[in-house]
Amino acid sequence: MTHAAARTGIVHLAERSPDLAGADMVAALTPPPQFEDATFESYRADPEYPSQQQAKDVLVAFAGGGPASARGGFFRRAKREPQKPGVYLDGGFGVGKTHLLAAVYHATAARRKYFGSFIEYTALVGALGYKNTVELFKGADLLCIDEFELDDPGDTMVMTRLLGELVATGTKLAATSNTPPNALGEGRFAAQDFLREIHAMAESFQTIRIDGTDYRHRAVDGHAVTLTPSEYEDAVAEASRAGVVSDDAFGDLITHLARVHPSRYIRLIEGVDTVGLRDVTVLSDQSSALRFVAFIDRVYDAQLPIRATGATLDTVFPEEMLAGGYRKKYLRAVSRLVASTLA
Repeated sequence: MTHAAARTGIVHLAERSPDLAGADMVAALTPPPQFEDATFESYRADPEYPSQQQAKDVLVAFAGGGPASARGGFFRRAKREPQKPGVYLDGGFGVGKTHLLAAVYHATAARRKYFGSFIEYTALVGALGYKNTVELFKGADLLCIDEFELDDPGDTMVMTRLLGELVATGTKLAATSNTPPNALGEGRFAAQDFLREIHAMAESFQTIRIDGTDYRHRAVDGHAVTLTPSEYEDAVAEASRAGVVSDDAFGDLITHLARVHPSRYIRLIEGVDTVGLRDVTVLSDQSSALRFVAFIDRVYDAQLPIRATGATLDTVFPEEMLAGGYRKKYLRAVSRLVASTLA
């Protein structure tokens, strides 16, 4: 079911049960709205972090825009070695990795190219089956994979096999992550049991390190905005007159996210212009926290502002979660939550 009909008013995400067919999932494999016009020219490399410009130079060459520069040892080495079929952008959140990945997508002259988050590709395998997914992507010129994460052994095996088969038939890969490819899975499951598969996949990538600070925090104090109940009611009423606003109790949304596959979260917010969350509380269950991260990724991709009451959204992940194996994922979500409440 879709929800694009309403133009103004209030909706409740916890009442939506979206469907997402395989064909719809494939059609959605393009850069999100905020990056639909991303180019190398519009990427603003921070001069204080030379690795950003260096990464851009290498990616321009990878996308077919000319040879990589020979200004330093890193680039000279890249010229001597055989070019790998994939590039892997390793860096912290907010340094422009997704912008550069989208720029690769747009700059690559290809008949068949796809851009999706890691979870979208694994969800597609779940919807179509492994064999059908391989057949779908076989012959593709380029696969762009944003936020490459291996949170369980099953995903490790599936993505290793899928990418291996596609590389063997000539597909180029471009990926982003907060974790170097050889370290994927660390702190999350018994990674040593899967090192062979992880290392084999890493062999397909040239790792490009991007340093820098989170651009979303450069001009803010790092705290999400929380509203009083009366301020929230006013904000929801105003947003409902201008467009569609969702209004849900935080606990109700968290419970509902467990009933919806993360690949369908994009449909939960379809047609919504503003997200409203009442009575935000600190999360205590890691599975719920990870689902909330995936939901916020979709909200942020759609550039939807968030209005909320209760605990500030940058405090929903407790210290014990931030100290665990998903630390970088939670910190990325906090960064996006802060930006969304300020929008």
